[in-house]
Amino acid sequence: MPIKHFIIKTFLLIGFFLVLGSCGVKKSLHDLPDVSKYESQIEKRQKINDSTYALGSDFLTKNKQGQWELLVSGNPLELGLKTGNLTQELFNHQEEIFVNKIDELVPSKGWQNFLRKFLAWFNRKMYQNIDEKFKAEIYGISKYAKQGLDYIAKPYQRVMYFHGAHDIGHALQDLALVGCSSFAAWGDHTEDGKMIIGRNFDFYVGDEFSENKIIAFVKPDDGYNFMSVTWGGFIGVLSGMNDQGLTVTINAGKSDFPLVAKTPISLVTREILQYASTIDEAIAIAKTREVFVSESIFIGSAKDKKAAIIEVSPKNFGVYEVENTNQLICANHFQSAAYANDKKNQEHILESHSQYRFERMEELLVEHPKVTPALAVEILRDKQGLNEKAIGYGNEKALNQLLAHHGIVFKPEDLLVWVSSNPYQLGEFVAYDLNEIFSNEQPNNSNTSLSKSTLNVKEDSFLYSAAYDSYKKYRELYSEIKKAIANETHLEKQILQEFEISNREFWEVHYLIGMYYYNKGYDTLALAAFLKANSKEITTVPDKEQVDRYIRKLKRRLN
Repeated sequence: MPIKHFIIKTFLLIGFFLVLGSCGVKKSLHDLPDVSKYESQIEKRQKINDSTYALGSDFLTKNKQGQWELLVSGNPLELGLKTGNLTQELFNHQEEIFVNKIDELVPSKGWQNFLRKFLAWFNRKMYQNIDEKFKAEIYGISKYAKQGLDYIAKPYQRVMYFHGAHDIGHALQDLALVGCSSFAAWGDHTEDGKMIIGRNFDFYVGDEFSENKIIAFVKPDDGYNFMSVTWGGFIGVLSGMNDQGLTVTINAGKSDFPLVAKTPISLVTREILQYASTIDEAIAIAKTREVFVSESIFIGSAKDKKAAIIEVSPKNFGVYEVENTNQLICANHFQSAAYANDKKNQEHILESHSQYRFERMEELLVEHPKVTPALAVEILRDKQGLNEKAIGYGNEKALNQLLAHHGIVFKPEDLLVWVSSNPYQLGEFVAYDLNEIFSNEQPNNSNTSLSKSTLNVKEDSFLYSAAYDSYKKYRELYSEIKKAIANETHLEKQILQEFEISNREFWEVHYLIGMYYYNKGYDTLALAAFLKANSKEITTVPDKEQVDRYIRKLKRRLN
């Protein structure tokens, strides 16, 4: 179903609830956290240069790999005010990207007005399900929100809504925003016996959204110091590690479209990272929060010297741990006994690309029985299918789908972390030592990177290949082809040929060429293209069924 139609249908289905829920909506729109107990005086921001800003000992700076490094400390309100102040330009830019995405999906001003009302109704209970400390931090950040966007919501509510974007993104299946891969190895499966965790965070809102990733190092007055990979205006945790050697990453599961927002999953994981030091403590925190989508929370623990997966959904809760092995793998389906009979989870395993990526991780871990940080990066960058099959660049069955917001590797027992730099997971993986960064003896110097460059993992040689040049050409032509299909405009044959050559192993290339010819009434050419698509590794069962339908239809026409 096209995403615009899906959104409109969803709005129509829930529209009549707006009146019924108006009282709850009004309360949520007027809710503000009590910040009177917090110190709120912060120093004036100093601009050191075009890529470095300081607030006393806290700062934001850009390293040579193009990543922003943020170090902030203080109480919840101070954390928000300092983060908002230091990252204001990055924060405002991310808001612009979100709003432009809304304009693209819902261009009608009338529907946008309805969307605003829907967001207020949908998020009417979110404020009741977020810890007051995090609300205070969000409030502080909202003081630096972009002006002129009150038609969506006022700054505080708007920033709150954006924290549910990840959750809504994977509930709206047609957006294909998320589809992550994670693994852990320890004991006899690593070179030195210490645990190594790798993950790709495949949250995609366009290339521009991933350009300004922030590696945040946070020293809260309450709880543990931690790092996480984030973006402007966002305090949740998607991938992170605290100074106790506890790591957290999230993998989306199969969800129905929710009718009310509760606790965004990224704030559940933020709470775990800030207040847990063991797997049992993480489980205890997760049990206290009501979520509104299904999610796997992948936990690594230096103290426990193992990893586990907490599987949460609106109506169920499970924990998955492995026995008699020292490796754990997670894609986008649940594995615990609590979900053994869950029909949606079973359907997701059969129809999506989750199981395929799971098996590819298994395959690669067999090939690399003694994992190192560099080998973990190599696995995250893998672009092939099972048995090294060429499945086309950008195929969601690959671990590296060439769209990830970030890839990350943890070595919890040594408090080391490696974060990918652009593009995708192909750039240098930059190393950070939390022992040094959070040391009281370590001077905070805003003029230098916090990274430990001697441990960096070099960029992927694929960046310098003809195949990568072809992939970039494919990305350029992809938008042109999609636009021509949508608007039924003419394309020169040469453009279609260039498009096919640019990524010929990818099924969707041939599918889109088939759609173009089909809409033009060139049935013989369309059938040939769809047959080529059918000979490739098609991403999901619904995609395969769609291709088969066109083939059957065209064969009937031509016979």
